[in-house]
Amino acid sequence: MSEFETTWPDGVRAAASFTFDVDAESCALAYDPALAGRMSVMSHQSYGPRVAVPRILDILDDHGVKATFFVPGFTAETYPDTTRAIAERGHEIAHHGYLHENMLGMGEADELAVIDRGLAVLRDVAGVVPTGYRAPWWEMNWHTPKLLADRGFRYDSSLLDGDRPYRFATGPGSADLVEIPVDWALDDWEQYAFFPGWTGSGVIESPAKALEMWHHEATAHHRWGGCFVLTNHPFLSGRPGRAAALDELIGRVAALDGMWVTTLAEIAEQAWSTCAATFTHTRPAMPTPTTAPAGTTPHTSTIGEDTP
Repeated sequence: MSEFETTWPDGVRAAASFTFDVDAESCALAYDPALAGRMSVMSHQSYGPRVAVPRILDILDDHGVKATFFVPGFTAETYPDTTRAIAERGHEIAHHGYLHENMLGMGEADELAVIDRGLAVLRDVAGVVPTGYRAPWWEMNWHTPKLLADRGFRYDSSLLDGDRPYRFATGPGSADLVEIPVDWALDDWEQYAFFPGWTGSGVIESPAKALEMWHHEATAHHRWGGCFVLTNHPFLSGRPGRAAALDELIGRVAALDGMWVTTLAEIAEQAWSTCAATFTHTRPAMPTPTTAPAGTTPHTSTIGEDTP
């Protein structure tokens, strides 16, 4: 185990967290504002907070599991009762932008304005001051961690470079953050997301296939002492057949010996107390392009050919 990584509490072999990005209409509107004119698309997205979240909350209660819900500010404004219900049932509410904005390439001032707007809405609607952040589309800028640290966040869950939480530096004069890594293979968007003319490949996977894949990942994390983080979107995984598969998965994961199933906030605090060193991300420098001298023939690959 790396000195940067979390050590689990006594009796705990691995950790798991079930997380839900309550995007509702926000991700569609951020992608293309014209989608507001498509009543069917908007109804597809509103299924999440209107129908799926109550179902998911009941499933979590049945298992005695607390989860983390990443709620964009626009969702909280549009569905305040649903947002408050999440907090009232004892689950963590974390930050997920305001309108699920793609932050990639956004300047510091503009990105900070989005972060602050989301913070204000979650405070006003649910009385929550979130300690966790997940970048919409998992798109972090190199300056984002410093902005989060300066606003008092304790952890991020947007990067994909580890199997365990770790502590990392955010920049000179700013506090560290804990990173709780994610994985595209553990995101229901890749399995279920489809709406004609907007998103998806047109292939909607079977919940049985998703259950098998995610259970396999959970048991592998358990084997190697990792941190299994599943990302679900209620408008996708809250549909009946998929919710039934999720229900079964939660039961299987919770039954693994020594598996600590909890919120990302609790996992982050464990990381804060046990990470022995602070990791520093290094932004790669683009190498100078290699060009062939005039009058020479550029090298061509011989992969797959017989070579001496």
